[in-house]
Amino acid sequence: MTLQHVILSGGSGTRLWPLSRAHYPKQLIPLLGDRSLLQDTVARLHGLDVPQAPPLVVCNEQHRFMVAEQLRLLERGDGRILLEPVGRNTAPALTLAALAARADGDDPVLLATPADHVVRDAAAFRAAVAQGLAEAGRGAVVTFGIVPDRPETGYGYIRQGPAQGPGYRLAGFTEKPDQATAEAYLAGGDHLWNSGMFLLRASVWLAQLERFQPDMLAACRRAWEGGRADGDFCRIDAEAFTACPEDSIDYAVMEPLARAGDVPALVIPLDAGWSDVGSWDALWAVGGQDEDGNVTRGDVLSHDSRGNLVFAEHRLVGTVGVEDLIVVETADAVLVARKDRVQEVKALVDRLKAAGRDEVLHHRKVYRPWGSYESIDAGERFQVKHIIVQPGASLSLQMHHHRAEHWIVVRGTARVTRGDETFLLSENQSTYIPLGEVHRLENPGTIPLELIEVQSGSYLGEDDIVRFEDHYGR
Repeated sequence: MTLQHVILSGGSGTRLWPLSRAHYPKQLIPLLGDRSLLQDTVARLHGLDVPQAPPLVVCNEQHRFMVAEQLRLLERGDGRILLEPVGRNTAPALTLAALAARADGDDPVLLATPADHVVRDAAAFRAAVAQGLAEAGRGAVVTFGIVPDRPETGYGYIRQGPAQGPGYRLAGFTEKPDQATAEAYLAGGDHLWNSGMFLLRASVWLAQLERFQPDMLAACRRAWEGGRADGDFCRIDAEAFTACPEDSIDYAVMEPLARAGDVPALVIPLDAGWSDVGSWDALWAVGGQDEDGNVTRGDVLSHDSRGNLVFAEHRLVGTVGVEDLIVVETADAVLVARKDRVQEVKALVDRLKAAGRDEVLHHRKVYRPWGSYESIDAGERFQVKHIIVQPGASLSLQMHHHRAEHWIVVRGTARVTRGDETFLLSENQSTYIPLGEVHRLENPGTIPLELIEVQSGSYLGEDDIVRFEDHYGR
């Protein structure tokens, strides 16, 4: 029996703005250490003594190169990446993964987990997965319920029935409760938080989806069958997937399955330091507080301050005499909020979207398949960028209608194509790309290439690019 880890990485994490952005969401960010939440999710199964297929990540098409790079840094470049052209919630995403898992005739047990959760005790998590594997292999549907430690109104709940195998019969699901109900759930001891993690055979998921959501399965099949391989990625048919009904795993299958009661379904309690880090106060709770209850990262000085989360990305941040605040500083935005009102950060994000502001989409540092660039300064007819090109990578062969560019190498070696000539530049050397000239920048070396780019012209938008050749299929 093979275990296929399916990592659902389609979320945008808007409640963690300004650190999480649409083009660089929370699962790709190292919130609690050196690794991102996605990398922690992949690494969590290391040490589980069962045959495992390479991880399978279902993600937004815009995130594909960052996901691939993070897998490579974990030495999991063998992982498969399915690209969603649009978001359709978790049920269609798991269906694509199940179709991919069954494509070669196998029927592995799927472990479906979100990419953006924290699990502090990975050994306890692996033990719970091992407990459920045999049941799932025999055709049962297994989910994991988080043992609650407080009356939480922000989570859905799972109601557990009589003991069954390594867990309890899955008796039903409950929506987010009010405070009094949450307190009753905690006191009663038969309700667990819904973790959104599931364990079941690929064939079982497809059969139950056909039973409860046949239109969704049909649309996913059309999208899968109309897809194609694209290098390291699997692209599905965009038109077919856009027409797919949108729903979560819980609503589409798990809740009607629990009501029907004719398929073995159980919940395994999980006490492993879990959090969905869905808001800044949740991150504060798991962030490792100091003796004053503060969680800090970066260059932070606090005086007579308690119960705060303070993240400093680019400069010194100081606090004096404040309590229960969230302060997050990035290169282009600063958030200050009361800890008990962080759920309202989404209202700020909605206002940014309505105003068409770039701060909701990406940071000043923007990641590309070849590396990254960061805007350092800008004016009416100029822009200065810090560009990093990874070893062996290259930008597209391109041209601009409205801007010229000056490149100054500050580290590494650059191979420059400019019109009909190709030449090398080393540190402290520079070149000029006239407006309308076809050009390309490459890093032939073994260390990252860093350069300063000065753009000048009448229009400096990123859409002023005509690509003639691109290694990344853009």
